[in-house]
Amino acid sequence: MDYKKFVYEQKKREKTLKSKATKVIIKEIRFGPNTDNHDYEFKKKHAEKFLKDGAKLKAYVFFKGRSIIYKDQGEILLLRLAQELEELGKVEQMPKLEGKRMIMFIAPKKK
Repeated sequence: MDYKKFVYEQKKREKTLKSKATKVIIKEIRFGPNTDNHDYEFKKKHAEKFLKDGAKLKAYVFFKGRSIIYKDQGEILLLRLAQELEELGKVEQMPKLEGKRMIMFIAPKKK
């Protein structure tokens, strides 16, 4: 077998495998620690749509300035979101504080 032909066949195989691989889409939703109920519901609708479309969801609470004292409110907000989206997705990572952000990941449930 010719070496160039072998390399060509190998590249061809790799390309088909790469095209068949699923691409993970991550959508983000940002909350503040004192997010109002109406704003929360509005963003929750977007989160539901993202999960139905099969994208992962990265929900985070951003603490500006001295609002870092409301860490518990931010965690409650994210846990409430996780509980209300329980039938659409499962929590991959529980709320975790990283710098000025409290981040949580939700993955869609398989159909």
